[in-house]
Amino acid sequence: MARNQKTVIVTGASQGIGAGAVRAFLARGYNVVGTSRNATKAREIPASKALALVDGDIGGIETARQVADVAIARFGGIDAVVANAGIFLPMPFTDYTPADFRALVSTNLEGFIYITQLAVQQMLAQRSGGSIVAITAALADNPILGVPASLPMLTKGGLESALRSLALEYAKEHIRFNAVAPGVVDTPLHAGDSEDTLQTLSPMGTISTVEDIVDAVVYLTEARQVTGEILHVDGGSHRGKW
Repeated sequence: MARNQKTVIVTGASQGIGAGAVRAFLARGYNVVGTSRNATKAREIPASKALALVDGDIGGIETARQVADVAIARFGGIDAVVANAGIFLPMPFTDYTPADFRALVSTNLEGFIYITQLAVQQMLAQRSGGSIVAITAALADNPILGVPASLPMLTKGGLESALRSLALEYAKEHIRFNAVAPGVVDTPLHAGDSEDTLQTLSPMGTISTVEDIVDAVVYLTEARQVTGEILHVDGGSHRGKW
């Protein structure tokens, strides 16, 4: 099947960064397959003939298979993945339960692994390269006193290490692996937090917008010579103490 448009899969697509990525890629002429538990009910995603929505838990292999199948059947292939789905559970280390850990692994790691495996298999068959961009966190490199998040950062830090390894594993096939590592972002995740407090978490004293993160995602998706990169969009917080 001849394809004139590239196709990108966006996980965690119903709100925040994911919904912003869906809108941005549609505006750039991509076909988009968006998925989340309630993607078909999302108010932030515009209707489009170039958009397919799949409801489900991306931490499950069945949902990942359905998403990949929809991309291939409706749009003819897979050219990029934005692995945005993730959860953040900050709490003291000794308060984490086995259920908390399983939830973090399911969404943050399995939610990346299954869909990426399927996408890479398709990209290899297409022989036209591809892009995987994950969303990690600036906290993985620079912990902040007062923001206890050891287990979430176990998953995000591990994801960054895997991306660097994958970048070399598939370099010859021109399948690129990168990540955007945000600091504090103005999304529903922080709806109940004080803006003044959030501003103290960045040396610049500012809060990133969804558009700031999406701009970085789009750049990495289309930057043909960039792979194995962790692009921090955090007002400089990953550089250390302030």
